[in-house]
Amino acid sequence: MTVLDPFTDALDYPLYVVTAEAAGERGGCLVGFGSQCSIRPARFMVWLSKANRTYRIAARADRLAVHLLGRDQERLARLFGGETGDRTDKFAEAAWHPGPGGAPVLDEAPAWFVGRVESRVDGGDHVGFLLVPEAAEHPGGDGSPLLFLTDGLDITPGHPAD
Repeated sequence: MTVLDPFTDALDYPLYVVTAEAAGERGGCLVGFGSQCSIRPARFMVWLSKANRTYRIAARADRLAVHLLGRDQERLARLFGGETGDRTDKFAEAAWHPGPGGAPVLDEAPAWFVGRVESRVDGGDHVGFLLVPEAAEHPGGDGSPLLFLTDGLDITPGHPAD
């Protein structure tokens, strides 16, 4: 338990799937830490655990894709949150296509954007990737509920958080 736990325990924010490609290697993971952090210029920060394979690929990537999932997409959430790319080819089990700059874009995601990595910030056990959005789509914008942190509490991470 940390001094921050009583505060963060009250939060419920969207879960994202972040994907990356570098030198022909692809990775993707379920992420709970991410937010728009500037309006003008538009910027988004997403935090990846140093423990997972996606971080190692993203550390070499020029662009990342950030996907929203619907509440009904538990299979994708479990695939990208509960499996590790060290043992499972997640992209063999999920429909995807290369997006801008080669970033893997999940076909089933109701919304996504691809951002160029502007900088990386070491935050402890996670590294923040400051993204400059280059392309975004919201093809599934039917108002369906999104997947939030509390929806994914029963997903056992493929890697420990730290």
